[in-house]
Amino acid sequence: MSRTSPHQHSQQAELSRRGLLRTAGGLTAALALGTTFAATTADAAPAAFTHPGMLHNAGDINRAKVRVAAGDDPWLSGWNKLTANSHSQSTWTANPQATVYRGSGTPENYGILYNDIAAAYQNALRWNVAGTSAHGDCAVRILNAWSNTLTSIQGNADRFLAAGIYGWEFANAAELMRGYPGFDLARFQSMMLNVFYPMNNDFLLHHNGACITNYWANWDLCNMASVMAIGILCDDGAKYDQAVTYFKTGAGNGSIQHAVPFLYSNVDGYDLGQWQESGRDQGHTVMGMGQMGAICEMAWNQGDDLYSYDNQRFFKAAQYVAKYNVGLDVPYTTYTWGSGTSCAQNSQTVIGSGSRGQVRPVWAQLHFHYNRRLYLDDKYISQMYYDLVAPEGGGGDYGSTSGGYDQLGFGTLMYAK
Repeated sequence: MSRTSPHQHSQQAELSRRGLLRTAGGLTAALALGTTFAATTADAAPAAFTHPGMLHNAGDINRAKVRVAAGDDPWLSGWNKLTANSHSQSTWTANPQATVYRGSGTPENYGILYNDIAAAYQNALRWNVAGTSAHGDCAVRILNAWSNTLTSIQGNADRFLAAGIYGWEFANAAELMRGYPGFDLARFQSMMLNVFYPMNNDFLLHHNGACITNYWANWDLCNMASVMAIGILCDDGAKYDQAVTYFKTGAGNGSIQHAVPFLYSNVDGYDLGQWQESGRDQGHTVMGMGQMGAICEMAWNQGDDLYSYDNQRFFKAAQYVAKYNVGLDVPYTTYTWGSGTSCAQNSQTVIGSGSRGQVRPVWAQLHFHYNRRLYLDDKYISQMYYDLVAPEGGGGDYGSTSGGYDQLGFGTLMYAK
């Protein structure tokens, strides 16, 4: 058990909740008992996957439903961000493409995909929280249209970013609509297994033929997240285990010790961890918080605690990134890596100030996990969330370019506790 907290429950309680999580109807039973789920650090996929069990479980959905109906903040403020977003309207019309191109190709059309994914996810949230069938119908129309049309993702190396980011996001939208009348889950699963997963797997195995350190952490992370999400969506334990194993021991920059290469103890009273992309810029660094956060939350909802793995290593990194982005100084150790196919040596000697303070909807999930589930002092994450971000929106609220769609968002609505 790697979690530490002055409010930690007994090991027996943890195990009994894990048992509930593993059985059919476990979430319902636990909700009836007023149980808060706690994840453990098991190494194997669950015997039976929990559904919904990616970014949101049944408890998250029920809490948002009850709180919004009661008009309680901050859930209501998060809900208002959702309903005001153009992507969350039930009149959204899908524009599925047979081939998606990112980075190169004719035409480079990946923006169509990430806009439709945002619309599917946001309409799925409106269906789950408010029960409006028009939004459920809209989400299913988008999911079905793409699963009936998409056959490949092409382009330069960026095609692997598209397969990763849009893979885990699309799977999350589908997970929320599981069992909805008219949703062709089997066909959607087939698309994820035949279009997205082979690319995710190929990147994690071969890294596009480049030196293992060539690609930034986010490239690994989005593909890991997609593999995990596909594993959950398809009840495929081998794929889920592949993602968890890579998180812990993978060769590339997305595994936890490579993504957080340097640790600092007791910096103004807090332990911090330098993020692998910190010397690059803060936009991509904050993106990393969202990608790794998605992996940790999906694993948590299947009973595995990656948030706390390796003595809270990700927590220390999130604190580091947040501290710098609220305008405070952090230590920095020169980062050196090999690039290209020859592993030519490169170094970054100072932290990258580009995009410092950029607002992206990744912080609610981290704050409400570390501070409200684990009762940890997350001083800098809290400052980032409350001072700069809250309430969180989603795709369409943070610009029209791809960076504004690298996270699904709406964490205030779905994670506030």
